[in-house]
Amino acid sequence: MKKYIAAIGFVIACMLFGNVAHANPEYKQTKVFAQLSEESKKCASCHEKKNRGLHQQWGRSKHYGANVGCYECHAADKDDKDAIKHKNKYISVIVSPKDCAQCHPDEVKEFSASHHADAGKILGSLDNFLAEVVEGQLSFNGQSAVAVSGCWQCHGSEVKVLENGDLDPTTFPNTGIGRINPDGSIGSCTACHQRHEFSLEQARRPEACGKCHLGPDHPQKEVYEESKHGINFYANVDRMNLDNSKWIVGEDYDAAPTCATCHMSATKKLPITHDVGDRISWTLRPAISEKVDAKAIAQGKEVKPWEDRRDDMKKVCTSCHTSQWTENFYEQFDNLVVTYNEKFAKPGKSLMGFLTKAKLLTEQQFDEEIEWTWFYLWHHEGRRARHGAAMMAPDYVQWHGMFEVAERFYIELIPQYREILHHAKEEGNEAAFNDGTKLLDEILSRPEHLWFTGNETHEVKSKRKKAQQEFKKRYLSESK
Repeated sequence: MKKYIAAIGFVIACMLFGNVAHANPEYKQTKVFAQLSEESKKCASCHEKKNRGLHQQWGRSKHYGANVGCYECHAADKDDKDAIKHKNKYISVIVSPKDCAQCHPDEVKEFSASHHADAGKILGSLDNFLAEVVEGQLSFNGQSAVAVSGCWQCHGSEVKVLENGDLDPTTFPNTGIGRINPDGSIGSCTACHQRHEFSLEQARRPEACGKCHLGPDHPQKEVYEESKHGINFYANVDRMNLDNSKWIVGEDYDAAPTCATCHMSATKKLPITHDVGDRISWTLRPAISEKVDAKAIAQGKEVKPWEDRRDDMKKVCTSCHTSQWTENFYEQFDNLVVTYNEKFAKPGKSLMGFLTKAKLLTEQQFDEEIEWTWFYLWHHEGRRARHGAAMMAPDYVQWHGMFEVAERFYIELIPQYREILHHAKEEGNEAAFNDGTKLLDEILSRPEHLWFTGNETHEVKSKRKKAQQEFKKRYLSESK
């Protein structure tokens, strides 16, 4: 039995005429269910009493207004891996993107091409190793409770069906954005569109993204809140028209952008997209940032060029800002990323690469201090600095970002690297000591590191000293 699909024309008509239940949340189901399918009527008659909260949320949704009920979304084929027989019908607890695509094919297609859809690939990664082994243990049905309740709830798990038909509790409930579903589809629409109301306002607010995009390694929500965009949003949220079906920045609202505005929503020149990376030009996730299309190009794939992605984001910016403002912002952003890459990330990666190649580190990850140091540098502080620059949060660029990157590099990474080299020398490995020292000396001889070795030119030192004296003079005169 194929899943029931509501007649498209009728659905559109119903959506245009609005939502009866939204106007009256305390509706009586017997008076307003006339247009629902018989299957959904039976579902609602029972779940209205057993799951009142879910029933009321659905009653306020556009799905309800379009006569899309429980069965239209939850119906399953008998042979589906996660199908269960319930009241003489086959249903699935999980509503996957494959199900949503019956009515929302474009959105699912765009999502499937996005980086969000790949989030579940974290399984087996370095991050997941931390949660499974370093932080946790494989004692929850062969899995780590840390990974189950932590990493997987954002990234998604591979939902498994037990022999008795139940969903494995280590993999469900789970609304991770890259969830791997029993029907073979990837993703979870409810990661952003909370069931069963699927509120436009909720999905457009920054809190929707903040479930996952916050914290020490990717603090986009905190960065947003510090930025002028976030300040303006919370000060003027009543003017954002967040529940409007049409939501064009510069037309329907102008107080501030949200995450959705910049990365997904329509502008005067751009349509809505569910590919959240479609307007991103840098990837700020790895140890060394690169243009977002670099990996695909290296693999011989044809993808949207980073220049075109940036042009699209600029179209968003110029909905409120001038072209010169936008161009200058991107120069600032690019230069911060390049500075991080060239001064700290590339040298740090080369030092760690040498230690690995020379077999001066064990094969096990995170059992040596320098591995933690390097991880903090790029995975936490380096990401914070880059995201701060991308979203105009100066404190995250400076004190939560590059200041901590620099401290980690000069005061921890380099001394720990030298200690490992000296230990190698003591063990009789002169070649590793000499080669490793040569690499470090080469790095520290570069102009940007000469301050650390005390080898700056007299001209540079004099210029800085003069600037410091002028600052003190200004400061003292202003304080009188």
